[in-house]
Amino acid sequence: MELAGLSCTTAIAKAYPPTSMFKNPPTVLVICGPGNNEGDGLFCARHFKLFVIIPGHKLPLSFPPRATKRPNKPLFTALVIQCQKMDIPFLGEMPPKPMLIDELYELVVDAIFGFSFKGDVWEPFCSVLSVLSGLTVPIPSIDIPSGWHVEKGNPGGTQPDLLISLTAPQKSATQFTGHYHYLGGHFVPPALEKKYQLNLPLYPDTECVFHLQ
Repeated sequence: MELAGLSCTTAIAKAYPPTSMFKNPPTVLVICGPGNNEGDGLFCARHFKLFVIIPGHKLPLSFPPRATKRPNKPLFTALVIQCQKMDIPFLGEMPPKPMLIDELYELVVDAIFGFSFKGDVWEPFCSVLSVLSGLTVPIPSIDIPSGWHVEKGNPGGTQPDLLISLTAPQKSATQFTGHYHYLGGHFVPPALEKKYQLNLPLYPDTECVFHLQ
């Protein structure tokens, strides 16, 4: 998960270099969900703070209210504490209007649902995804766009500008129509790649991401 988060941060930095942002300081909103994608989002924010955004820039994290209690797993608890100690603020609630988010942030990272998502989206995530659909700022999605079926996708759902596939692209990635598609998986053991016939690309040198599109 640590390396997955680093891969996400690296892909975002390559697609949207901090020097290309207009706000001073630039701001990024990371929206974390109830499952493992929360961990990816927290790691992503922490690496963003360390390696991409210079001191003084802000990286708020949002946990949608009333969705579910934050996981009590020690890993997630430790990640939250790490982010708090790095002065990464947590929002008490999701900004309710797309226009408000567009005014405040230059990127909104979708770390809500991952490949294990199944079934229908429930509240308050329905409202969160509805807000995302109205944004004009770029949305990088981690793993798969939130609300998408891992194989069938969801053309009417979240439409990110950047998709960061982890380990290997999911079948639904064929429906991705955004500008950037990166693969983060330079951490996959060769035995695992062989077992599942992943046919992963060769990563250049020490790069942790591969530009697919």
